[in-house]
Order: sequence, then C-alpha cells, then structure tokens
Amino acid sequence: MFRSQDRIEVKTPAQIEAMRAAGLVVARTLQRVSEMTAVGVTTAQMDDCAAQSISDEGATPSFLGYHGFPAHICVSVNDEVVHGIPGPRVLADGDVVSIDCGAIVDGWHGDAAVTVLVGDVAPDLVELSRVTEESLWAGLRAARPGHRLSDIGHAVETSIRAHGSHYGIVEEYVGHGIGSRMHMEPAVPNYGRPGKGPRLVAGMALAIEPMVVLGGSGVHVLDDEWTVVASDGSHASHWEHTVAITESGPWVLTALDDVRP
Repeated sequence: MFRSQDRIEVKTPAQIEAMRAAGLVVARTLQRVSEMTAVGVTTAQMDDCAAQSISDEGATPSFLGYHGFPAHICVSVNDEVVHGIPGPRVLADGDVVSIDCGAIVDGWHGDAAVTVLVGDVAPDLVELSRVTEESLWAGLRAARPGHRLSDIGHAVETSIRAHGSHYGIVEEYVGHGIGSRMHMEPAVPNYGRPGKGPRLVAGMALAIEPMVVLGGSGVHVLDDEWTVVASDGSHASHWEHTVAITESGPWVLTALDDVRP
C-alpha cells in the first residue's frame, strides 16, 4: 500500500457525513457488480459495470489512474489476493472473486471490498470467505474511542485463529487511514498484540481489510506490477469496510444500511 507520513486525520462530524456519501456510492457499486458476477462473465465486464455505476452516482473512481492503476476496481480471482487488474479473464464455476472498490464524492473517499462465490464453490472456500468476513466485523467492533489501534488487528487475528491454523493472514498488505485521500496514516495491520499504537478518537476514519489465504501467508507480485498472489497457489479472500470512529462507537460508512456495531 502507498502511505503518507502525515499525522492521523481527524474529521468533523460534517466531514464524516460527506464520507458516508462516498461510502454509499461504493456500497451500491459493489452490490451491482456482485449481482452480475457469474460464470461466463469477464472481469472487464465487471469493471465496465463499476465504471457505469460510479459515473451514474456522480462520483469519481478512486482507483483509476492511482499510481497508474488502469481500472475502476480491483478484481482478484482464486489465488489472487488483491490488486487484480480486470481484463479478458472469464469467470468459471467454483471461482472465488474478491472485488475492491473506491469512490470520491466532494473530495472525500470511501473504500470497501467483498468476496463473491461463483457457482458451485467448494465448502472449504465458502468457509474461507465466511471466516474472512467475520474477522472484518470483529475488527470493526474494536474501532471505538479509547481503544488502541492495535486492538483492531488483534480482534481480526483472534477471530481468524479461532477457526484453526490453516488460515494464512497476509501481513504485507494492510488497512489504512482514509478521508481526504484514499491511503493515509495510520497503517492498520490484521494481526498483533492489543493495547499498542495511537489511541483511537472520534473523527478518525479507517479502512479495515483482512486478506486471508487458505494456506500459507506468503505473497508475491506478478509481472504486471499490481496483482498480488498467494505464493503457494492457495485461494484467498478479501473483505473491507470504511469505518468512522464516533463518540458513540464505530459507524460503517460503506455498508448499505446504517450499521453501527
């Protein structure tokens, strides 16, 4: 991930509301793309759907052109963990597809990802996605005033480890602060000891995004200089939400419903 070394950005309540508008664009776009993700669909068609959705919402894609990224969304299939580039690949029965989307409204960003299961998917891969999503929500619940930053990663890791040691937690790619830019301080790992790092305060916003592999945690980047794959060829799942820390607790800005876990 690309990081700034600036201090953690603290938003006003009005700015958090503006981020909610961007979050809803992301949520609706992910819903539309997820609904058309099926056997025989190309990942380029998925990107076209996202481009149309973001445009129809009057928003700007966060990803297109970001450090040269050539698409509106990331589409990562099977052993691809994150940053997959949409193209001619045709989805097949049993594929595990992670879709990552970002959008900008009035200068404020939202960022989220979902894993979609295509057709008849093996039970262990269904469970992989479920475990990853469950760990995301564990991390979101820990994003509240008075907690430390590492409490989030500890919650994510604890949730995953409760399901066994056969899940690899990707360490090289982590969550991040978000707001007036897509990637900001702080980095938000999906692992670690609790009680460490900056204290969380109302007005912070974070993108929490566990990436879990049904195998080893090692990854490497392909020759396209973007696509990150599991080094052992195992399948991966990626789930993400943007969450605001408010006085009353976490507010998930990229959920379709008004979710405050």
